[in-house]
Amino acid sequence: MILTKAQYDEIAQCLVSVPPTRQSLRKLKQRFPSQSQATLLSIFSQEYQKHIKRTHAKHHTSEAIESYYQRYLNGVGKNGAAPVLLELANEVDYAPSLMARIILERFLQENEETPPSKSVINSMLRDPSQIPDGVLANQVYQCVVNDCCYGPLVDCIKHAIGHEHEVLLRDLLLEKNLSFLDEDQLRAKGYDKTPDFILQVPVAVEGHIIHWIESKASFGDECSHHAYLHDQFWSYWNRFGPGLVIYWYGFIQELDCNRERGILLKACFPTDIVTLCHSVA
Repeated sequence: MILTKAQYDEIAQCLVSVPPTRQSLRKLKQRFPSQSQATLLSIFSQEYQKHIKRTHAKHHTSEAIESYYQRYLNGVGKNGAAPVLLELANEVDYAPSLMARIILERFLQENEETPPSKSVINSMLRDPSQIPDGVLANQVYQCVVNDCCYGPLVDCIKHAIGHEHEVLLRDLLLEKNLSFLDEDQLRAKGYDKTPDFILQVPVAVEGHIIHWIESKASFGDECSHHAYLHDQFWSYWNRFGPGLVIYWYGFIQELDCNRERGILLKACFPTDIVTLCHSVA
């Protein structure tokens, strides 16, 4: 799904004042019925992550942490079964999984002899049964399973979706009888920063020569695309030549402005691939 900048801005504007919940996503789909669920979910997630990055610091002052911890203790003291931590996160407009991390770290600092390591915290967030307090374990669990944009559950889902689309791209390349090297094969050859697939024989797509293809199971907005250009795409171009990026959930049309410089954007696998023997694959 390719959107104009104006169409994207309209969707993003609708997200400014809505909480990051599944109910909000359903309302967004009702508001924009012509857009796919996957595209809206990707935009929804990316816009919320931008919001969290902008407000992250204020939630991590010592005063804020102590205030949240005391409110948590007071809440579970009255009713340990109530979703105290989840409601607190929603009230202060912070991601539930990140709020759970703040409270868990503060709890462990108070109850353990040594400060908790990042790996210990991550392990407890992935498996709250490891938390040595049953009430807090339940509160953390509620935050993790109700967080649409952050946390170990979301990370697993994103990783699985990314892998699924890489497998899909591999199958499509094989179907077209195109020879390629994948990321693992390239790293085995000593390359440290590589696209998902290098074509052993270049092809042409819409009149542009393609040496490599990168799969992105997300929507290409300005923020993410410019970061990818800086961190990945121009490096690929510099080492391997011109290439193709597939944003499976769409992108902002105006971002496809580097075709002549060697980076082509598509929202699906191209159907008009031309091989060196001048036939359409």
